[in-house]
Amino acid sequence: MEPLFFVMAIMGCGDGSANCAEARVEPVRYATIQQCQAAMPAALQRNTDIDYPVISAACRSNRPQLVQFDTAHRRS
Repeated sequence: MEPLFFVMAIMGCGDGSANCAEARVEPVRYATIQQCQAAMPAALQRNTDIDYPVISAACRSNRPQLVQFDTAHRRS
């Protein structure tokens, strides 16, 4: 199994932080979500060249997330 780490996605958003899209992913890997979040201000400063009115960042795990399917609410 691959070790768990976090990466930071830099998002470009329309006015009012609507319609966000991933613009790039920082090359740094973080051991914890806290380390990733602490690095956000500097990462946002490095990525001011993105052509969106608003930029933001989000930390995410490298592990795929499973989606639970609720069959009780499934329509026939």
